[in-house]
Amino acid sequence: MTIVFLMIVNYLHSNDEPWFIYPAFALLLFPISLILIHKKQYTLHSIIVSILMLMFLSIINYMYTPTIPWVLYAIAPLVIWPVVMLSGKKAGTFPVALGGSIGIIVYYVLLNLVLSPYFPWAIFTTFAILWWPLAVYHVKKRTYFQFSVHGSVLIGVFFISLNAIASPQHVWAVYPIFAVLWWPLSMYYFGHKKNNGSVQ
Repeated sequence: MTIVFLMIVNYLHSNDEPWFIYPAFALLLFPISLILIHKKQYTLHSIIVSILMLMFLSIINYMYTPTIPWVLYAIAPLVIWPVVMLSGKKAGTFPVALGGSIGIIVYYVLLNLVLSPYFPWAIFTTFAILWWPLAVYHVKKRTYFQFSVHGSVLIGVFFISLNAIASPQHVWAVYPIFAVLWWPLSMYYFGHKKNNGSVQ
C-alpha cells in the first residue's frame, strides 16, 4: 500500500522523475530480509537480496547513465556473498577465502583493463580483498604476530605501489609504512613480556 501511494504521489507531482523506486526498493527489501533472517534462512536471504540488488542497480544504471556500466563494479561482491553462504561450513576456511579473493581480484583487474585502463585502480580492491584470506589463515592458526608482520608487508607494498603509480616524483610512502611498523613491534613486545610473565 505504501509503494502504491508513493507511485501515485510521484505520478501526480513529478512524473518526469521516478523517485518512488528508491523508497519502494527499501520497503520491499526490509520485510523480505526480516522474514528470512527470522526463519534463519541465511543462504536464501543472501541469494534473494543479491538478485534484488543487482536488478535495482541495473535499472538505475540503465535509467540515468546507460553509457557508463557502473553496475558491473557491484557484481563481484553481490555474487560472492551467496557463493560463500552456499559453501556452508567451509565458508570460514582458508581455501574458500583464497579462491573467493582470487576470483574477485581477477574480476576487478579485467574490469580495470577493459573499462578504465588509464589508471590501475584495481590495486585498491586487490589490497582490500587480500585481507580476507590473510586474516582467515592466521586466525585459524592463532599466529597473531605473523599476521601483524604479513599485514604490515601488505600495507607497505600497497603504499609503495601507490606512490610509484600516482606520484613517483614525491616519496611519501615511508610515512604510513613507518606508522604501520608499530603494529608488529607492539605485538612482539606484548608477546615477549607475556612469555616472561610480565603481562597478567
